[in-house]
Amino acid sequence: MLRKAIYLVAIASLVGCGGTSNEGTPKAPKPDAKADATGGAAAKKRIAVIPKGATHEFWKSVHAGAERAGKELGNVEIKWKAPSRDDNRDDQVNLVQNFVTMGVDGICLAPIDTESLVNVVKETKKSGIPTVIFDSGLADTSLAVSYVATDNEHGGQLAAEEMAKRLGGKGNVILLRYSPGSQSTAMREKGFLDGIAKFPDIHVLSSNQYAGTSEQAAMNTSQTLLLQFGKQVNGIFAVNETSAAGMMQALEDARQAGQVGQVTYIGFDSSDRMVQALRDGKIQAIVLQDPVNMGYQAVMTMAAHLNGKPTDARIPTGEAIATKENMDEERIHRLLNPEQF
Repeated sequence: MLRKAIYLVAIASLVGCGGTSNEGTPKAPKPDAKADATGGAAAKKRIAVIPKGATHEFWKSVHAGAERAGKELGNVEIKWKAPSRDDNRDDQVNLVQNFVTMGVDGICLAPIDTESLVNVVKETKKSGIPTVIFDSGLADTSLAVSYVATDNEHGGQLAAEEMAKRLGGKGNVILLRYSPGSQSTAMREKGFLDGIAKFPDIHVLSSNQYAGTSEQAAMNTSQTLLLQFGKQVNGIFAVNETSAAGMMQALEDARQAGQVGQVTYIGFDSSDRMVQALRDGKIQAIVLQDPVNMGYQAVMTMAAHLNGKPTDARIPTGEAIATKENMDEERIHRLLNPEQF
């Protein structure tokens, strides 16, 4: 209830937050309710929203934003359906095809794989059903009405800058990747490596290991990395919620076993566990997105398009970095504790 109360106060104007400011973030144009009411009450528009998965707290917040947009619009029904797993490409393709068969008015899709979903989105467009891509990009950008997402490369750069600052510009770091084909995390990885490259005295020990889509898989990969590099490691960046949680557990075990020394640890995406870890000093920084705003903007953008209004090709939803020092500031607190559906 506390999360919801905080969110309702902070969301009053609901705009995407930038890396340093809330100013200047493009918003989806608000649909004109009268456009659907010409000649009498129109049937509700059915908008399907398909995330990458359902297990991450991030997606529960995206869902909350999508539902909020639907309620605000009043003439929109949200059809939310997630794949069985975050790496189940075939399941996500089937979901898109099922919604096309159902005859929904529009689809908001977070592609599991930047390439694998291209053909089904192409067929969806041919069938006359538009698609808004959110969270993670699609290889063929011409197929989408708009792309609503975090600037993930900038998020990775924020992590690199924070890492360099805390290491004093020198040391050895590990990048733990997420899963092949995920465009959003690939851009975070790129942003981090490009950012770290600006500091010649910081050396990357490993940047080619993928955590996988579960916390257990991430912990197993993390344990292997920590055993391999041990006390050489000064800093670690994990690029999403599950990889960050898995690495944190492995890092705690390694510390207790005396296998690592002092390590600066930075993650990406919030959860109750990671927020507590930040307060307890088990993680030094978390790069944050605005998942509620992302779900909201995706649905509002689709609704505007269905009403014949122009939309921006790219709608950023904001990113920031949380530390123990700033985590209780209003804006950071809201992003650390987003509403969930």
